[in-house]
Amino acid sequence: MKNVTDSFVFLGHWPSAGSFGFNTDILATNLINLSVVIGVLIFFGKGVLSDLLDNRKQRILNTIRNSEELRGKAIEQLEKARARLRKVELEADQFRVNGYSEIEREKMNLINSTYKTLEQLENYKNETINFEQQRAINQVRQRVFQQALQGALGTLNSCLNNELHLRAINANIGMFGAMKEITD
Repeated sequence: MKNVTDSFVFLGHWPSAGSFGFNTDILATNLINLSVVIGVLIFFGKGVLSDLLDNRKQRILNTIRNSEELRGKAIEQLEKARARLRKVELEADQFRVNGYSEIEREKMNLINSTYKTLEQLENYKNETINFEQQRAINQVRQRVFQQALQGALGTLNSCLNNELHLRAINANIGMFGAMKEITD
């Protein structure tokens, strides 16, 4: 950890053509900052992220198992409905003269309601899976961001001394002064 903070301290001491100066190349400084932030995120967040994803994976798998059980029950109901359908068809043959059209309507209603129930259960399963995945992703993002921020603040607070802090403030004031002169 000391090597990382030392590298930050030495970045401010790089001379530019023999004198102290500021790197005004915004693209280069942003790349350095971005690489540092990504490195800190990966270093501090990978264990937590792995644990969170494993926990979320187990929850999702449990939800899928529950959905599969519900699907199995729906299939069982479908088989029962098909058995009832066969029974209704036998009765339809016996009462064809008296009520053929009524029995056909009942058969279609039974099939339609069973398929609608199956579709609803399948939709519920898919919605539950999508919701759990989104929730897991959002929680992981939030925790990784919080931990990275805490780690970065801790690193900054531990490696800033009064001299370096005052130098950074003076440098920023100088930079803002130069920017103000440019805009004026």
